Order: sequence, then C-alpha cells, then structure tokens
Amino acid sequence: MQGLYLVTPNWDDTDRLLAVTEEALRAGVALLQYRHKDASPALRRAQGAALRELCHQYGVPFLVNDHVALCRELGADGVHLGGTDAPIAEVRATLGPNKLIGASCYGELARAEAAQAAGASYVAFGGFYPSRVKQYAVSTAPSLLRHAREIIGVPLCVIGGMTPANAAPLVAQGAQLVAAITSVYQADDVAAAVREFRSIICPLA
Repeated sequence: MQGLYLVTPNWDDTDRLLAVTEEALRAGVALLQYRHKDASPALRRAQGAALRELCHQYGVPFLVNDHVALCRELGADGVHLGGTDAPIAEVRATLGPNKLIGASCYGELARAEAAQAAGASYVAFGGFYPSRVKQYAVSTAPSLLRHAREIIGVPLCVIGGMTPANAAPLVAQGAQLVAAITSVYQADDVAAAVREFRSIICPLA
C-alpha cells in the first residue's frame, strides 16, 4: 500500500459526497475510508453502500471507520480502528485474514508494535499538523517515522492537517500512506490536489 489515503468529510449531502469522491478516485487514490462521525445509522449505511460501489468500480479498497458491523454488512474491504475501538486481535478474528485493518497509533511506537502483532494491515501516526477536521494534540515528531520504519513491517500512514507540501518531509522519513480530508474535498480542483499528493508520495508512478 502506497499513495493518498482519502478520508471522507462529515457531509450529509450524499450526491455531493459521491461526486467529489469520484473525481478524486478518477485522479488516483490508493485507499478510501468512509468516516462520518455525525451520521445517523441509516445515512451511514446508505452513504457507505454507495461509496463501496464507487470504490469497487475504480478498483480502490474501501474501508469503514470504527464500525466493524457496518464493514461486514457492506462487504467493505476493511476497517480503521481508533485507540478506543474494539481490540485489533478481536476484529481480525471476526473479519478474517483477508480484510484490511488500520490502527491509529498517535505518536506511540509501542502501540504500533502491538497493533502489528495483533494483525493490523497498516498503522497510522499523527497528528503531525493542526487539522481543520479532527481535534487532537499535535504532538507527533516526524523523526518518529524513521524509528518506526526500523521496527514496523506494515505500511506507515500519516494523518493530521496534511497537504502535499507538509507531507513531503514525512514521506521522506518513511511514510507510505498520507491521509487527507480537507486538502482534497475542499480543493478548488480536486483532481489536481490528488495528483499533487501522488507526485509527492509516488513520484515514479
């Protein structure tokens, strides 16, 4: 896994969400995560199902944030788990060996090692920069990635206020996935934003 990891915003307008997402997928996204913290169960199910079909149309793995049951219901390709979600080993046993499981590890190498041992497919570090979407302490040092690369065998993802410019030094330190929300979904030119991220993360692609 390498490239732009697109995460959806809290948009209730499903038509708008699908239109912008398709524009991004067409430009070259590596993974898509459906994340809508404020959605009702019905809206979450409807949006998730539509995004799953769109992702499969473009051959892009589709993950659900937090909701393991929804992941199974939709036939999603995987789930992303935060620090207070279900244990990774438990989710791996539930979903089986072929689903993707991502783990938020914040700025903690020990958490990443444990996540990998429990069956995580990738580990996510951050926040590295202030985010307009998520509220968290910006306390992860870029040098963490260099140390992580030495002991973690699964792909490293970086999150938190990502732009192509500020993601570049993190990629240089070993990040293979860059997660972004606002820098793509609020861009004046969505496709151009995706291509700029790709030029940083996968310069030879």
